[in-house]
Amino acid sequence: MTLPQFTKFYETPEHAAAAVRHYRWIGRHAKPLRQPALIVVGLLSLTFERVEGHSVGPEDLPRMAELLGHAHGAAWRSDLQSASLGTPHHFEDGTTFDGYLGPRKIALRRRHEQGYLPGKASLDAMLGLLEETAQGPTAFYKDSNPRNFIITGAGDVVTVDTDDLSLAPMGYDLAKLIATLHLTYGPLTDQAINAALFTYNAAAECYGARLGATDRGRLDDFLTLHAVLTAPYLGRNGYLYRWPLRPRRGGMS
Repeated sequence: MTLPQFTKFYETPEHAAAAVRHYRWIGRHAKPLRQPALIVVGLLSLTFERVEGHSVGPEDLPRMAELLGHAHGAAWRSDLQSASLGTPHHFEDGTTFDGYLGPRKIALRRRHEQGYLPGKASLDAMLGLLEETAQGPTAFYKDSNPRNFIITGAGDVVTVDTDDLSLAPMGYDLAKLIATLHLTYGPLTDQAINAALFTYNAAAECYGARLGATDRGRLDDFLTLHAVLTAPYLGRNGYLYRWPLRPRRGGMS
């Protein structure tokens, strides 16, 4: 029987090759994440098994928090224990995916140029916050927005769009899921956010005692960063509800 298929196209052969490397890295080092089968690798395209289902919603947050905790913990134990958040990570073939700080410094400066950070003091405060969060065990970031997970009719969770990976602290990608659920469906309760964080930490801690230490203050720091980084997408891609940007020391407004 032939599997239903979905083909994704890329601008350059390098982009397609990087997507393959990231897909295979997830499959080897973050096995709790199930991905669709990769059927054909082309020069400018990848053909995957087509997965039918629906994107995750707020009611799925506890389950997704547990899944991300297991995925981040497994990747740390398998490949990321020696990785540094400040430098790119090397694949076995010598290629890399981005570190945590570099791409986000560039993105924050771009948000300042675009007017989402009003004033140099706001930019400096956000860059300082970014530096503060670059500590602790290293996980990975795969852009955990609701559309990048599909829940099938059988109730399985399938992870899609793993083209771009970077290093990130534990909890950073959970914060992206929380932020984008808010942007898509409206505010989540503090109780729901705290419960998701507890579930995430409990799952991550199965892979190392240090991995379950993300507290609510650090999660809020990540959410503040995501509020700025996702600001240009408000009103697009189903993002309808603004995340409240709380004041930070150093002039954040």
